[in-house]
Formats: sequence, C-alpha cells, structure tokens
Amino acid sequence: MRRSSDTPMLAYATPRGEIRYDARSHPLADAGVVRLPEREELIPAPVGTVPTLLPGRRPRLARGRSTGRVALGALLPAGYTRLLLPAYDTADDAPVLPLFGYTFAAMLDEQLYVAAAKTDEHGDWAPRRFAVGELEALVAARLAAEPGDALLAQVARCSLEYGCFTAQNVFLEQGEAAIPVSPRCNAACVGCISEQRPESGIPSPQERIAREVDLAAIVRLGVRHLERVPDGILSFGQGCEGEPLLRSTTIARAITAIRAERRNGTINCNTNGSLPRALQSLIDAGLQAVRISLNSFRPEVYAAYYRPTGYTLDDVLASIRLAVDAGLRVSLNLLTFPGVSDEAEEIAALRTFLTATPVALVQTRTLNIDPERYRTLLGPARRPLGMLRLLATLAELAIPVGNFTHVD
Repeated sequence: MRRSSDTPMLAYATPRGEIRYDARSHPLADAGVVRLPEREELIPAPVGTVPTLLPGRRPRLARGRSTGRVALGALLPAGYTRLLLPAYDTADDAPVLPLFGYTFAAMLDEQLYVAAAKTDEHGDWAPRRFAVGELEALVAARLAAEPGDALLAQVARCSLEYGCFTAQNVFLEQGEAAIPVSPRCNAACVGCISEQRPESGIPSPQERIAREVDLAAIVRLGVRHLERVPDGILSFGQGCEGEPLLRSTTIARAITAIRAERRNGTINCNTNGSLPRALQSLIDAGLQAVRISLNSFRPEVYAAYYRPTGYTLDDVLASIRLAVDAGLRVSLNLLTFPGVSDEAEEIAALRTFLTATPVALVQTRTLNIDPERYRTLLGPARRPLGMLRLLATLAELAIPVGNFTHVD
C-alpha cells in the first residue's frame, strides 16, 4: 500500500499564473493510461527546470474535481528523460500548446518533483551564463572579420535569438559547431521547430535558413573551428534547417576540402536518414559520425509524425545499418513520448532492430508537442509498459543512453 509520504501533492497554477500547492489533493499522471505516478518515477526537480502553465486545462485528481485551477507541467533541462505527462481535462476553447515537452510535476517532501530520469551529464551543455554583452561582442567581432558570410550570419542569429549551443560554440570556439546548410526537407514533421504548416495553429519557434549555403563558406567555418578546437566536432543538420542529405553533394565536397587542411576533430551529420545512397557519399568523403532521428521503429507510428515524402522508415533503418557497417559512430535521436515509446509493441520492435544493429548511443529526446495533438495522430495507447521499462531494455542491450553528442 502506498504510504501517504510517497503520494505526491498537487502543484497547480491560478488563473493569474501563480504557482501553488494543495496537500489535500493528489494529481494523476498520463502514462498512456491515466494513473497515479510511481515513487520511482519521480525525482526532485533539477536545476534548470521551468514550471509551465497549461492554459485551458484543469488538473485531474485521484479523487474529486479541481475547479478554478490551471494544470501545471514542467520543462526539463538537458540531460533528463521525461517519464510521465501531466493528466488534465481540456476546455473546448483551450489553445493548442506550443512545441515544448510537458512533464508531470507535483509536490513531494516539501519540494517540487518531476517525472524524469537523469540520462546524461551536462558538460558543455550546461545552462550558460554570459556577462552583459559578452556573447554579442564575440559575434559582432566575428561578423566584422568575415563580412557578407551568409552561413556565419545564420549561425549568429541562432546564437543570439534562439540560444542554440552548437551555434554559440562557433563563436566561443569550443565543442560541437553548427553548420546548417539545407533550406529544404523531405519530411513535414508535426512538431517541426523550423517550419509549420499554416493550418497547424502554432508558430515555429525558429525560422529556417532561407537559402542554400555555398561550399566556400562551409569550408571556411569548418577549417577555422578545427584549427582552434583540436577535438572539435563539425555538425551538419541543425534545428534551423531542413534535411542535410538533400545537399549531400555539397557536403561531401566540403568534407573533402576540410580534410585536405585539417585532420583533427570529428565530422558529424544529424539527419533523418531518409537517403541511404546520399549518406554513403558522405561516408566515402570522410564522415565519421552520424545521428539519425526517428520517433518509432514501427512504420505507421513513424509515418504519422514525420509525414515523409519519397522515403519510408525502411530507408531510415537501412541508413542506420549502412553507417554501423561502415564503422561510423552511430547515435539515434529517439524522440520519446510516454505511452507511445514504451508500448509493448514499440519496445519489441526496438529490441529486434537494435539486437541486430547495435548503435553506439541512443539519445532519448523529449518529443516537443501538444500531447493531445500527438495522441490524435496515433490513437489510444496500447499496453504501455512505462518509460523506465524502455530505459531498462536499452540497458539490457548494453546500449548507452544519453542526451548529447558524444564522440568517445
């Protein structure tokens, strides 16, 4: 029997946005089925957690109804994997939620707890604090030294407006550096952060690069970064662009040119893996690492979210096999969602594929989307086993879990 001290108390918001707690009410969580959270699914809210209101939504309780209260979620910092969603009732006039990852949050042991598991160390990805004008000065100096560089201008915008760490690394001259190259994409992801269809009802949090970046700019940025960062990473495929494999010819030429001048560091590509032949051309040019994104190992679940054009999940899985067989460091960017990623059928499909094709790392990424919008696409959950079961399955397969790009 659950002890009262193990039962989380309701954390909620008032209509005015004030966060409060109610020790007499116990919130339910959404795990594909609505239920009380398990104690092992809850941890103290880590530094960097952002409580967030869910307008037009009333928290669901173990007993009774919650009136005059607004449901509360939490946005996790990097390095944590979401285990549960908040459970709530939605008003007819509730707005669509923006593209964030909403995590169950509650009060326990007199502090805020969240449904999450720590799955990576921050390292270079810890929240950054700059002195007033520090980053702006670095960006301005670099732009002045290289005027008219459209690639650098895009990376500068991502650094200052979007707070992108890989873009900031270009100017900080450290770690993994962003090289966005492709304005086009062959998928129309429902939760795409750089391009949303007008009928979606939500704005894109970022604006995609407007035109193709030329070869000389790519080479110039790549060579400079590796000159100054001996163990640096150059990464094609960023949040502000489409699919980099659609520009595989230019990227292959850039890799060849960069390697003619610099042999250090790692060249990586973040991709949807849709075009195995294009990926092979990058491997032939010297690509060393690849991170391939997917939300599911089941064709129907994959297609419902990615809405691919001219390719299927089979092509994505073929790209993963190709890269593993070629000896690249292969990571999967697994977009996770409680009640979908942990369904029994999904875990079985994941186990089958990764047993035959073991990758170096699975990066569990929270799928940032209005939960009801995703559920509408996929229908009711079928036998969810819990996100901890998913993480345990990866451990049983001896596949490391993380949240950041690793090259060791």
